[in-house]
This record gives sequence, C-alpha cells and structure tokens, in this order.
Amino acid sequence: MMQKKKKGTRKGFTTGACSAAAARAATLGLVQDKIPEQVESLLPNGERVVFSVNDPQLDAQHAHAVVIKDAGDDPDCTDKAPLTADVRIVDNATGQVILKGGEGVGVITQRGLGLEVGGPAINPVPRKNIEDNVREVASDLLKEKGLEVTISVPGGEKMSKKTLNYRLGIMDGISILGTTGIVHPYSTAAFRASVIQGIEVAANQGQDTVVLTTGGRTEKFVMREFPELASSCFVQMGDFLKYALDTVVKENIQHVIIGGMVGKLTKMAQGETITHAGRNAVNTALLAELAANIGVDESVCADIRAAETARYASERMEELNLINEFHQALCEKVIQTLRERYPSQFTLQVLVCDFEGNKLAEASDDLS
Repeated sequence: MMQKKKKGTRKGFTTGACSAAAARAATLGLVQDKIPEQVESLLPNGERVVFSVNDPQLDAQHAHAVVIKDAGDDPDCTDKAPLTADVRIVDNATGQVILKGGEGVGVITQRGLGLEVGGPAINPVPRKNIEDNVREVASDLLKEKGLEVTISVPGGEKMSKKTLNYRLGIMDGISILGTTGIVHPYSTAAFRASVIQGIEVAANQGQDTVVLTTGGRTEKFVMREFPELASSCFVQMGDFLKYALDTVVKENIQHVIIGGMVGKLTKMAQGETITHAGRNAVNTALLAELAANIGVDESVCADIRAAETARYASERMEELNLINEFHQALCEKVIQTLRERYPSQFTLQVLVCDFEGNKLAEASDDLS
C-alpha cells in the first residue's frame, strides 16, 4: 500500500519574494537583452532562491516578467497568484528605482498600516527587497538612467475578497507582504507541534525560562534584551499562545517572557488564546479603554474605538507623546488577562517593541 505523503511542513514564498524575483528577472532582461527562464533572487533574510520565470516580454525600454506564487503547505487565497513586474527605463531619473502598484495590488485608503494613504499596499520589507534585487543587477544602467518598477497581480482584486483587507482600508487588491520571504506553515498542526517541541527541548536542557515570540522580528528584539539566555530558551510560538503556555505548565518551566508587537499583544490582552489575524477582530474598544485610563481625550479614544487596527491606536499615541505609557498599560493588561487563566504556575514578563524592533515598554509579575 502506498504511504500517504506527510503534509504540513513544506515552506513556500511570500508575495513579496515572488514580486522581487519577477522584478529582478525583468530588470535582467533590460540589462542582458534577454529575460531568463529562471532567476536566482535575494530574499529579505539573505537566502538566495531560484524562481521560474513566466510570460517574458521585452523591448528596448520595457521588460515584463511573472513569477507564480507557491505558498507551500500553508496555501491561502494568493497561492498560484501571478506576481507580475513591469520594469521601464526612465530618462532624467538617474539612479532612482521608482516603485508603483498596478492592477490587483491594493490601495491604502486609511491610516494604521504604516503605509502612505493613496499608495500601493506593498509593505516596507518587500519594498526594500524589490529595490535591492533591481539594484543588484542594474547598477551600471542606474548610473545613467532610472527604473520604474510596477508590481501587479492580475486577479488580485478577486483574491482580496477572501481577505480582511477591506476592513483595514486596503481596497481593490491584495497586499505585497513578507518579512523573510519564506512562508512558514504557521497554521498547520506541524507548526503547532514544533512550538510544543521547542518548549520541551528547553525543559529537557534544564532551562527554567522560555521566551515566547510571535515571529522573527520580535524574536530578534528579545534576543537583544536577554543575551544571557541560551538559544534554546527562545521559541517562536506564532499564533499558538495556548499550546505554548499549556506546555510550559506541563514541563514545569518557572519563568515566561513574552515578546510581541501591538496587534498580537492586543489579541492576548482581550483573551484570545489563538492569535491568528483571521480568527477574531482586534478589540479596539479595549485599546480605547487603555488610552482613556492614561488620560487620553475621549475624541481620540472614539477614533481608536472605530478603527480596524491596533497599529492605528499606536500611531495616535505616538502623536500625543504617550507611546510608552500606552504600551506599558497594554503589557500590564496582557499579564492581568493571562493570570486569570494561569494564576500561579510561572512568573510572567511581557515586552513590546515597535515595527522596527525598538523596545517601547515592559511589565512583569513575579508572584512575589
């Protein structure tokens, strides 16, 4: 009898990584007078990966290339999406790489995402990755000309209807995302099992502390904060807070440190034990309450309550020079909420960083 193929562990590539690869292939076409059938592209995490190139089109001033997204074992609505790059030579723009969004790439219509209103929904890391790939192969061309790179996703508007983009003010298309370039199967049983295993490994090594993070950026942040801890203490739990903390209790780990950013910490503060973005909306009323408790005017609290993202609240607090106080209150609320479920099994410390990995606040409850 044929053995069933094991599912759940194959990594894929982000919309950002595929867009960067398409942009690199099109740019190579302008440089070499031929668009390659395959292109080795630089990922944001420093790895290099070979992508197949589709639909090559080339003339003297313009090149067009497509990379089909493979999401691995965590398929979503963008799996098999045609990430498309059109690169055009621009006179009188020497040295510039101008990035635009085309058909199927969402347009930002409201604040709270850290992107320019009216601009394309291409996140900062993919933006840089696209530009890095273009500059890496076109350095000589850019000494005399500029390049305009338009990323589009035919069919992207239809795909976006299966997302919550509209609630975030991203209209008419999908977002170009990804901080490493790789899609980990975070939503699968395989990843959940790896979280549990990571904590078991720490316990087996005799560690009395685990540091739980929601992703790569927050893990780098807490590693800088706690250089004295062994690497086995750090566990990326993704969205699986419940499984992580239940395993902490089972393995009798004494100290828990949680590192996160405003969105995931808000989910924890409101009592979500699985913090995936698609499960339940962020409770912005909770954030408005925290803001009110530190003396923020009710009109601002009303705006926060009506918003769709936790990041919007963070941006408003920054404008009022209350960013640290607000995040301090959020950390304390996370501890209060988690204590209701885990009253006395471990000490708890919560740290929050901004989107660049800078520390904003921390709170602890050592049960002493």
